[in-house]
Amino acid sequence: MTQHARIKLASIDIDKINEICTNIKDIAEKTGVELRGPIPLPTKKLKVTTRKSPCGNGTATWERYEMRVHKRLIDLGADERTLRLVMRVPIPEGLNIEIEMVDN
Repeated sequence: MTQHARIKLASIDIDKINEICTNIKDIAEKTGVELRGPIPLPTKKLKVTTRKSPCGNGTATWERYEMRVHKRLIDLGADERTLRLVMRVPIPEGLNIEIEMVDN
């Protein structure tokens, strides 16, 4: 049974996710570990619609706000040295990262 690390990334800023993905790819190339991904997962769209007028009078005009949560999934061969390097990658503010070990 071989193990690999499953890394889940989520953020509202797509540039931060892409930057971390390239860092992890570089680490995998340097150490020669098998890498699958980054696999783009469906983007979650959180929508809020509110009235523009604070009192409720006036014309029925609406403000529409939307927040998009982008997600990526990376499977990385479980090498102790590689995982240590991945843990040292500086994670920017607003990026959620989960690392779990999975058996094949």
